[in-house]
Amino acid sequence: MARFFDIHPENPQPRLLNQVVQMLLQDALIAYPTDSGYALGCRLGNKAGVERIKALRHLDDRHQYTLVCHDFAQLSQFVVVSNTVFRLIKAHTPGSYTFILPATREVPRRFMSPKKRTVGVRIPPNPVAQELVLTLGEPLLSSTLLLPGDEHPMSDGWEVKERLDHSLDAVIDGTTGTEPTTVIDLSEADPVIERYGAGDPTPFE
Repeated sequence: MARFFDIHPENPQPRLLNQVVQMLLQDALIAYPTDSGYALGCRLGNKAGVERIKALRHLDDRHQYTLVCHDFAQLSQFVVVSNTVFRLIKAHTPGSYTFILPATREVPRRFMSPKKRTVGVRIPPNPVAQELVLTLGEPLLSSTLLLPGDEHPMSDGWEVKERLDHSLDAVIDGTTGTEPTTVIDLSEADPVIERYGAGDPTPFE
């Protein structure tokens, strides 16, 4: 059964966050709130966790995962960022955006786009997600909690617990948004908006 953590949405309790992080360090798979619904998350090196995500969501090897980071300093360890892109991302994070950027060697090849060697990264404004990755000290490898047959990502902690109680190790209760992120490819000279969502696309058009 998944442990259920009732963490304050604005002022996350460090004691509870530390408990979740200890589980992640032992290769747990968790569900946690973001500004765009719930996400599944595990450590980047947790191969079994990735296989569990694939099984839950019926994903193939082409699925693009996202690295959820606390801040730009953490993000820049895993993607290559030019000065222009730096200014763009810095001005609009934390925010409801997913940025596609060239991956560094810190990212295992299996998580990169096979053609472009890129990876998705984001710095969400959700306080629980923010504090979780800060406490962990590394990004969370994440995938939206959108189950086969569902039209929208799950957005209620108790529903996640009820439906996936035996498939997850932990569920963090919290407040989420319902609109997906705006996805922007910054891997080439000009930004390309791949999906319109909650983040204002105007600065990238």
